[in-house]
Amino acid sequence: MEPIQAQMVFCCAEQWMGGRCWQIEPWGDGLRLDCGRATTGVYCMEAVDSGENGFCWSRAVVEADLPPDTALRVYAYASDSRSWGEWSDLDEAIRGLEGDPLPVLREVFGPPAAESGDFFIRPQGRYLWLMFELAATGSASPVIRALRLWMRGDHMVDYLPAIYQEEDFTRRFLSIFNSMYADMERAIDGLPGQMDYEHTSGALLRYLASWVCVEGGDSEEALRAGIRTALPDYESRYTVEGVRRSVRRLTGREPILIEHFQVSPNRPDCGDPELYRRLYGEDPYRFFVLLPEDTFSSQREREAFQRDMEELIPAGMSMQMVQLKSCIQLDWHTYLGVNSRVGGYVPAAIDEQVTIHYDTTIGGASHE
Repeated sequence: MEPIQAQMVFCCAEQWMGGRCWQIEPWGDGLRLDCGRATTGVYCMEAVDSGENGFCWSRAVVEADLPPDTALRVYAYASDSRSWGEWSDLDEAIRGLEGDPLPVLREVFGPPAAESGDFFIRPQGRYLWLMFELAATGSASPVIRALRLWMRGDHMVDYLPAIYQEEDFTRRFLSIFNSMYADMERAIDGLPGQMDYEHTSGALLRYLASWVCVEGGDSEEALRAGIRTALPDYESRYTVEGVRRSVRRLTGREPILIEHFQVSPNRPDCGDPELYRRLYGEDPYRFFVLLPEDTFSSQREREAFQRDMEELIPAGMSMQMVQLKSCIQLDWHTYLGVNSRVGGYVPAAIDEQVTIHYDTTIGGASHE
């Protein structure tokens, strides 16, 4: 049997706007209870019109993120009329409620239809109202992502003799297996899409990233970006640009890379061989990575960066990291915030017979 199902899906912010929230707020394309401000919240949908009196509603699935110490209750009410009691329009009455609406709404909806997100809707009628109650006792906030309503379609009971099709118990009992079968079919049909790193998320996205040796990443978008450029990144991984890219991804800063041949004290055009030997040594298999002083917030973070870089540099090479301090180079035209000019160095011999002038610089070498 190939099931054909007609569903109504609520998964956009605009679709939730017609309902009424109490202590529940819009969150992306869904709804969230902010546990920092409230422990319980209610959202009541506006009427869903099936267009058919006496309509037999079927299955409903609420896709929600429910961390530990959170709960979801779903209430359902259906009728062929939009009125209830003294209210001529139930939607307008719900929108006009003030204060704590739960006591009034529980009179309308009755006991919860489900304590989870997958349930069978028993009330029948043209119009359907659903109410979601979210609760949290911990620090994590529950989020409702989407709602799926099965409107019509193939059912296992449709393939039985007519005498069984009229039995409500038989339909509800077979709905359990019908739901399991339909879910498996949908999962199989959606498997190719789940293998697309541009659309999948969570553990499966990290699994796909491991196929192309992409690790880390502060966000799922960073993982997708790494997968997207995995091949060219691999081809240039151990080049100068590849090492610069690795440093940039690990630190978020633009590094300065210095190779030995650029600062070799043995070059004919080297202006100060002794200085270069003191700063960069003479090891031709070592390169330097220059980063700002505030790149790392702790010594542990710095050491973790150096360990990660050991896997991302060419074999036989060693890396030395130098963190640069911010400084100001004084020159003849340096502005110090006052109307003054930095002059040249004036040597002075300090004794009891010499007056030190205000523009005298003490210290340094004679060539300065």
